[in-house]
Amino acid sequence: MTFAADLVGYLAAALTTIAFVPQAWHTWRTRATHGISLGMYSIFTAGVASWLVYGILIGAWPIIAANVITLALALFILAMKLRHG
Repeated sequence: MTFAADLVGYLAAALTTIAFVPQAWHTWRTRATHGISLGMYSIFTAGVASWLVYGILIGAWPIIAANVITLALALFILAMKLRHG
């Protein structure tokens, strides 16, 4: 892969991962989860885990890095939804 492709991959990974921080912060601060869809977050979290495995299998560090962090954030939000309904 080229340097430019890796750079775009890391930029995309950073932006899509950072997009979850406000939701995680809001959920942590307020414990309010009524507007979060359990079905959507369950499916999304499984998808992120699958992307992580895929990234590991092909050795794509932008995919691995983004999905490790995104999976942690998604699992946190999902756990808060399960705990606070």
